[in-house]
Amino acid sequence: MRIARDGTWYYLGSPIGRKPLVKLFSTVLRREDDGSYWLVTPVERGRIEVEDAPFTAVELVVEGAGEDQILRLRTNLDEWIEAGPDHPIRVETNPATGEPSPYIVVRDRLEALILRPVFYQLVEMGVERERDGKPSLGIWSKRQFFLLGSLEG
Repeated sequence: MRIARDGTWYYLGSPIGRKPLVKLFSTVLRREDDGSYWLVTPVERGRIEVEDAPFTAVELVVEGAGEDQILRLRTNLDEWIEAGPDHPIRVETNPATGEPSPYIVVRDRLEALILRPVFYQLVEMGVERERDGKPSLGIWSKRQFFLLGSLEG
């Protein structure tokens, strides 16, 4: 089995077209300390290849404003997550291209890649703040500030 970067689940090279089946598999997905992914049931354990993150964040709903706002993100499997201390947002930047890859923790070391349109929404709502003496852009959710990137060229 394999999960592509776009969140599509594959079995023997073919996409799994039944969303309820993918949702079921996702409930037994685990990430080990070494970064490997496994489907774990009481009777069986099978390795699964994950190209980037096992889920994608496909929709954003914002409630409130400022430090008190709450960012709610929906995954490709229709699970809603509220960004905050238990579900932090992080952004990795590719050193070669400078391209950002934003993620949110879904559960138990499992993350969702925040898709580009949703990330652009976050950037649009971002607030400027100095971090380590440098101008940066970030976003508030549940009174927690999440860094989206540096504003230095």
